[in-house]
Amino acid sequence: MPGPTATVGIDPGRYSGHSLRAGFCTSAAQAGVSSWKIRQQTGHASDAMLARYIRSAELFDGNAAGAVL
Repeated sequence: MPGPTATVGIDPGRYSGHSLRAGFCTSAAQAGVSSWKIRQQTGHASDAMLARYIRSAELFDGNAAGAVL
């Protein structure tokens, strides 16, 4: 029986705990959470290190595909 990632066609080799952490940091920053509060949760020592985990969430802004997501 295939695992859940195989069932939905996701390659588990492309994702890790780091992906989850970066996703959390990005979502929290987009929601307006202060960097201090995010760092308190994630354990990042500095804003500079936290900034490396916050991804550009503007990939679909102004993009036709963004209207359907």
